[in-house]
Amino acid sequence: MSRASILRLFRLVGVPLACLAAFRIPCDARGDDAPAPAPALVKPVYAPLPLGAIKPAGLLKAQLEIQARGLGGKLDEFWPDIKDSAWIGGKAEGWERVPYWLDGIVPLAYELDDDALKAKARHFIDYILAHQHADGWFGPVTDGKHARFDPWPLFPLFKALLQYEEATHDPRVIPALVKCALKIDEVITKSPLQSWGRYRGADFMTALYQLYERTGERRLLDLANKTRAQSFDWTALYLRGDFPFDRPTRDLLNLDTHGVNTGMGLKFGPVCARLSNSARDRGAIDVMLAKLDLYHGGPTGIFSCDEHLAGREPFQGTELCTVVEAMYSLELATQILGDPLLADRLERLAYNALPATFDTDMKGHQYDQQLNQVECKLSQQHVYLDNGPDSNLFGVEPNFGCCAANMHQGWPKFASSLWATTRDGGLAALAYAPCAVATRAGGVGVKVVVATEYPFRDTVAIDVSTERAAAFPIDLRIPSWAEGAEVRVGDDAAIKPPAGVFQRVDRRWSGTTRIAIKLPARVELYDGPRRSVAVVRGPLVYALKIGESWSKRRDVGPFADYEVHPTTPWNYALKIDREHPENSIRFEERPCGAKPFATENPPVVAHVEGARVDSWTLDRNAAGPTPLSPVATDRPLEKLMLIPYGSAKLRVTEFPVLKP
Repeated sequence: MSRASILRLFRLVGVPLACLAAFRIPCDARGDDAPAPAPALVKPVYAPLPLGAIKPAGLLKAQLEIQARGLGGKLDEFWPDIKDSAWIGGKAEGWERVPYWLDGIVPLAYELDDDALKAKARHFIDYILAHQHADGWFGPVTDGKHARFDPWPLFPLFKALLQYEEATHDPRVIPALVKCALKIDEVITKSPLQSWGRYRGADFMTALYQLYERTGERRLLDLANKTRAQSFDWTALYLRGDFPFDRPTRDLLNLDTHGVNTGMGLKFGPVCARLSNSARDRGAIDVMLAKLDLYHGGPTGIFSCDEHLAGREPFQGTELCTVVEAMYSLELATQILGDPLLADRLERLAYNALPATFDTDMKGHQYDQQLNQVECKLSQQHVYLDNGPDSNLFGVEPNFGCCAANMHQGWPKFASSLWATTRDGGLAALAYAPCAVATRAGGVGVKVVVATEYPFRDTVAIDVSTERAAAFPIDLRIPSWAEGAEVRVGDDAAIKPPAGVFQRVDRRWSGTTRIAIKLPARVELYDGPRRSVAVVRGPLVYALKIGESWSKRRDVGPFADYEVHPTTPWNYALKIDREHPENSIRFEERPCGAKPFATENPPVVAHVEGARVDSWTLDRNAAGPTPLSPVATDRPLEKLMLIPYGSAKLRVTEFPVLKP
């Protein structure tokens, strides 16, 4: 059994760290748990490229342009918490929302090379830098609701400013960040991290690493060590036998069961591993993912959390903030550890859970998305564990405004994480999407153009052009589901790599060379509660297409909040062969347009048969628990269409199965 297969199995059933760590490829190829006499900061397996080196193209660029025309590019024009924020001298919220928004709008602006968006970002950044306190602190000392000198909002601000500096080389940024970091050091020395900052320390550590690598200032690395010591230990929590619980109750809800904290916490072990060089830290993310999958997971690769971890029922929700923060954690962890399985999961989130929670034009978003989401309406009686009645409406700030500010990092950071550099001067394709890369490798200028309609197609074409002949490697990720993959480099014989690896192509490059990748995907069934199934093929999850009727509840600035009601039945059981699902499902490719995640015309659909189950009805304005499979029904078989999960705003994803 391959390492990829073993890890997939372990993540499904949950195993102790000692077992998982044995299969983790450590950063320095060591297998023991003792810190090595390595440099002060262990280099990642794959180092990120600076913002602007990767430009989105094709369907990915289209998504970013939609975001720029939607909430992402307009929020500062009408939403008080950005437009009139205390961060720029106003009277509205002065805590986390402007830093959150900047953390997404900065990469969006510079990846699109959009002058208007750049000006928006600069307006805020110029004010913040110009009004830095004499002691180094950025922004309001307090917003009146949280403790004075709360460092948490500065963590996403550091990330935003570092991206801005990468793109612009603004000489003000690095000295200002170092000065602020030393002020934070003073603050947490007197009053150690608590509340949100304690659970999200890995975000600050990541920024401190970048500053240390830019400046060589040893105090920054000391501060990173202090931050780790004061941070909540996610690894220790998930090593405990009694966590995470599989039956969440309100009396157990606290910050260590909070969904967004957990999404951020995924990176804690890998980030700490850059200091410790410890197998315990390197393997921590495997343990977290295994337990989250076991107790709270779903086919889209994200766990339920509405607001806290909520179990595996497909009617529970997942907060949008959790999706984008888990993506960022996986992006960092893939770079640090060089594990292709983490990038598999990243794509599963990016191509399913992320687009599913926006309307087609990204003018509205949900706070919570559901796997089985058959109605989106204001519901005083609802299934959410700890969220409110408007949590699955599509709007500007349903339930709570954090996602309205934070959601913008999802697509842009995914775009900036597609490619990276190797330790030996080469390049690595970590995830697949159309893009163009301008960088250096092997001592020469290199341009890489990726042309593909992945994830809706299974081929990727990569043109590598060098300014002059040079030798360097390129690592190509082969997903764990791509059995029978094929790589052709120029006119060379085809390479047939195993699934779940990085396939290295090491050669002397000259002129322009085409790399053609074939990633065949077979249909698989994900097992849900009560023997229900979800249909998965490659990076995409498929869901029942349900007719939608959108009803405006209220205007919010130039946008609005909407309910979505079903116009067609949803309570179907599938006629499917569990052992050979390919015999029951037929896939059809269709043109890939400018809005591939629109419900109306998805680029690929699946045809399957099913029959209605009359006993499966609504419960508290949501789809009730899936009936125990196999189910019997007197209803006739019907031809059903499944579409990509990210395209379906109303959907059933986990189905009961009909009796043979």
